[in-house]
Amino acid sequence: MDNILCVSNLNKKYPTFELKNVSFSLKPGSIMGFIGRNGAGKTTTLKAIMNLIHYESGKIIAFDTDMTENELENKQRIGFALSELNYYPNKTIKQLMNVTKRFYKNFDEKKFGEVCKLFNLDVNKKLEQLSSGMKVKYSVAIALSHKAELLILDEPTSGLDPVSRDEILDIFREIVRSGDRAILFSTHITSDLDKCANDITYIHNGEILYTGTKDNFVNSYLFVTDKSKNHDLEKEYVAFKELDNHIEGLILKENKDKFKGKDITIKEPDLEEIMVYLERSKNHESFTL
Repeated sequence: MDNILCVSNLNKKYPTFELKNVSFSLKPGSIMGFIGRNGAGKTTTLKAIMNLIHYESGKIIAFDTDMTENELENKQRIGFALSELNYYPNKTIKQLMNVTKRFYKNFDEKKFGEVCKLFNLDVNKKLEQLSSGMKVKYSVAIALSHKAELLILDEPTSGLDPVSRDEILDIFREIVRSGDRAILFSTHITSDLDKCANDITYIHNGEILYTGTKDNFVNSYLFVTDKSKNHDLEKEYVAFKELDNHIEGLILKENKDKFKGKDITIKEPDLEEIMVYLERSKNHESFTL
């Protein structure tokens, strides 16, 4: 199959928020970061993919089949976890596994034990005793034990310390190494995507601003620092801010030649800088103190 997941023109309305024609696709062997501000629509989209919420229109295809029409079969092939495990906090990992395995016809209890050992997960610990990182590992262990081909994870690295985050990202890279699995995970920690993502989908206020390879996205922009504070160039920025001794901001790479001068420096931006300035350009936030 060309795509392991394809979301087309997804629409969902709430009184104060809506998803508007959300579309993107994910190939086998890929890790896609789903990025955007808190409240941009990441979790709503993931819940819609899993048919946990009703959506007004759109189509979701997983494993070349309609997700709504083949929900039970497709969910056997998907590992899904929201940002925080909070059910049955007084149950041990082993007890939770004994409940969870009933829902998956291909669940391999031996594999679960092997993965827990690899992850240094104590199966006799209660859920409430697990750190955030260990809870993520538990979710991944469940997914691997029922041979999930697609992992959909909501903010899996949020709240983790740097060492635990790096460890989780290593696990993600290993999962897709064979080329027949894929991972879609939402995040606002852009440094995680620098380390492991092939593709990104960027959502803003319920609309997709970009979906495609991470490299193409990053390579579309440059970051400018202008100590001459040339205000005539302000219209050429995607977004900028003026500080005490310079102007800095994001520009399209195609406009590079417009920014010349001994007091102007240009560098490649990272994902965080791009996201911050794109959000500034869309929100036009101003504050009066």
